[in-house]
Amino acid sequence: MPSMSLISPSPLPFMKMHGLGNDFVVFDAREHEMPLSEGLIRAIAHRQKGIGFDQLAVIAKGSGDAHLTFYNADGSTSGACGNATRCIARHLMDELGTESLHLTTDRGDLFAKDAGNRLTSVNMGQPQLVWHEIPLAEQMDTLALPIDGAPVATGMGNPHCTFFVDDVEGVDLAAFGAAHEHHPLYPQRTNVQIAQITGPDRIRMRVWERGVGITLASGSSSCATAVAAARRGLTGRAVRIDLDGGTLAVEWRDDGVWMTGPTMHVADGTLTPEFIASAT
Repeated sequence: MPSMSLISPSPLPFMKMHGLGNDFVVFDAREHEMPLSEGLIRAIAHRQKGIGFDQLAVIAKGSGDAHLTFYNADGSTSGACGNATRCIARHLMDELGTESLHLTTDRGDLFAKDAGNRLTSVNMGQPQLVWHEIPLAEQMDTLALPIDGAPVATGMGNPHCTFFVDDVEGVDLAAFGAAHEHHPLYPQRTNVQIAQITGPDRIRMRVWERGVGITLASGSSSCATAVAAARRGLTGRAVRIDLDGGTLAVEWRDDGVWMTGPTMHVADGTLTPEFIASAT
């Protein structure tokens, strides 16, 4: 990934946010370019020597209210990040004094709105259900992949692989997620979910994110799991998903997959010139 500009001699401001413990470092590049090389992104991601995050997001000017770009902790890009989108949407709605937003991403146009009680909803768009859109390596039935456990493949701007199990707590997610992230059926790697149906419209889910590892929550993974459960006939199209970090409401509507939940703007800070220089 090319650097966005030369290394700045000045401190670099950032925001720290999270959605249900799914945490983000966010840079606002609407007025100034951000000097984000791949090495600097990885350095910021380090939880002992940097700031630490599951994803990093950059806010830039766009054809809508703003354009969002996402990066994983390993420096790779991600086409979508649902919880980061909700966090940034809340920040921008508060800043602009509006109750709705039009955001653009590599995934496409996304729309956000205030759901009341400081909850934020984002329409993550229509799921990708055809093998080459997700993408998978070859043509196959995306509702039951030829992998042990017959997982469901879904695209939400990034690839997902959802396993339905009897007990999510009984799965060694660290080993399971790492083993399946790089499965040859997924040429761009995949996010891995293990999900347990706990009620007519309730799902317990844990997630391994590609390029990151185990996270407390994942918005796009929650959307993918809700879609997979509905396609399998295990739930309706509106569900509550209980993650390690809390609960999200997801509804697969005619206009896309809507996700609703809380957000938190934790702190504002600056990266020092010394830190920036050390990461180049």
